[in-house]
Amino acid sequence: MTLGHQAVPGRLADEVADDVRVIESEKLVTGRVWDIRRDRFELGGHEIVRDYVDHTGAVAVLALDEAGRVLLIKQYRHPVAHRDWEIPAGLMDAPGESGLVSAQRELAEETDLQAARWDLLLDLFLSPGGSSEAMRIFLARDLSPLEHDYVRTEEEAEIEPRWVDLDEVVAAVLDGRVQNAVTAGAVLGAAAAQARGWDTLRDPLLPWTGREAVRGERSR
Repeated sequence: MTLGHQAVPGRLADEVADDVRVIESEKLVTGRVWDIRRDRFELGGHEIVRDYVDHTGAVAVLALDEAGRVLLIKQYRHPVAHRDWEIPAGLMDAPGESGLVSAQRELAEETDLQAARWDLLLDLFLSPGGSSEAMRIFLARDLSPLEHDYVRTEEEAEIEPRWVDLDEVVAAVLDGRVQNAVTAGAVLGAAAAQARGWDTLRDPLLPWTGREAVRGERSR
């Protein structure tokens, strides 16, 4: 059953739409963290207008200890009016930083940890219909304490850490008790990778082609 679509040979993969011409791009709102942009573009012989969040991109870290526990942090998130359980994450807002370096910085700043082993777990577009945010999620292992002079402020000042078995976090996601999308993707991806002997993990220094192709200016 093809549901009206012809089969395309080769591996399943997203495609960069470099054939879509942007006619006009206008910044509607300049925000503290990200902007709102309106693009007019040509697709299939028609002009279309779309508004979207012009995002810097972000990284996240699934820190896994030798006992198979994931480090989660509870943090207040104002738009959803929840203190949700998350893995450490942050914006790609430091000029010149690679995804890996940003992930290492976020792990240190939010958890006072460093890792001797890093792998690339997942690349995601978190809300491709309304945001240019590209997210890269790393797996960090061989963890150890790290001293630094970063001072957590604002929402980060009340971060609460907790080590939880990977299987327990997966169960919490599937039960709807943990709803953070990045955390859900990371733990489900980690569980699937673990079941395959971790042979799906990739080089943490691979080019981030997804982020390089997104629209807007914030990620440049």
